[in-house]
Amino acid sequence: MDELFAPLRVGKMTLPNRLVMAPMTRSRSVDRSVNALTADYYAQRAGAGLIITEGTQPSVIGQGYIDTPGLHSAEQAEAWRRVTDAVHAAGGRIFVQLMHSGRVGHPSLYPDGALPVAPSAIATGGQMYTPDGMVDHPVPREMTLEDIAQTVEDFVSAAKHAVDAGFDGVELHGANGYLIQQFLADGSNHRTDVYGGSVENRVRFADEVARAVSDAIGPERVGIRISPGSTSEGVSESDPAELYRTLIRTLAPYNLAYVHVMEFGHREVTELIRAEWPGTLILNPHKTGTEASVTPEIALEVLQDDLADAVSLGSLWLANPDLQRRIRVGGPFNSPDASTFYGGDHKGYTDYPTLDA
Repeated sequence: MDELFAPLRVGKMTLPNRLVMAPMTRSRSVDRSVNALTADYYAQRAGAGLIITEGTQPSVIGQGYIDTPGLHSAEQAEAWRRVTDAVHAAGGRIFVQLMHSGRVGHPSLYPDGALPVAPSAIATGGQMYTPDGMVDHPVPREMTLEDIAQTVEDFVSAAKHAVDAGFDGVELHGANGYLIQQFLADGSNHRTDVYGGSVENRVRFADEVARAVSDAIGPERVGIRISPGSTSEGVSESDPAELYRTLIRTLAPYNLAYVHVMEFGHREVTELIRAEWPGTLILNPHKTGTEASVTPEIALEVLQDDLADAVSLGSLWLANPDLQRRIRVGGPFNSPDASTFYGGDHKGYTDYPTLDA
């Protein structure tokens, strides 16, 4: 497993290993701000080469689920400072994932009861959990040009709050059917203006967000996550290869810290991105799209095949706070408890035992 423990340069940081903790929604921010339990959770996992936090909304209207944290106020930034301080004190490195959910939302999430927004007025066809049960995602409000410009500014403002909060950088969530991918995907983007239609137009929003955030905080502090061919939250892409070739070529001049690919099959597109992207590539590998989780063996194979420079793992980090040590010695590994993934208290969050325990 030595390849997994080779250092790696990302932006201006040197990661001590190539085991990245993937972003995972945990829904434990009851007041939309993180807390002391959040700090414990991430600090326990500071042995990761890089921690990428759960999706964090850059604006009120960017929220897509109950009890997810925000980073659109000074108070939320101050709450996150407790987390970054704890991670850094434990020797770790941490990026916050900025996630605007777009049409994946519901009026019950927003103080003014507004509709969620999206590139086009097309519903996901899915549902959202609420304390009163499951509710349908409504047909969103199509964003105006002014809405789009404001959303770019919201990402910039959240990125500045992230720097103030002590984060080493931000990851723009352009994957899993959320707002940036809703613009990329022709199934969810039916616009007829400069943000819709051609591939070049559909990558425009992702380009503007990446460029503006990079200008604001430095490209070495900015990564982006993408998921070619994903059908999450009802999105669909008719030609992922052409779409992501165009996106990667558009982003390449910015010298971002990394591109993070969440794979849903389409290994040929991963290989295309690897060939086109001149910088660091992180991969969450699912070659067929049906694999349940990423194992250490799969992670090693990715590096040995030069598919990526680092590998992100999700549920194994969730259940094993000292995962890097367990991989070193060949296990054993705690099994994740899916019943505690979302919401709740410390159970299934900060109480997974370490090898020493």
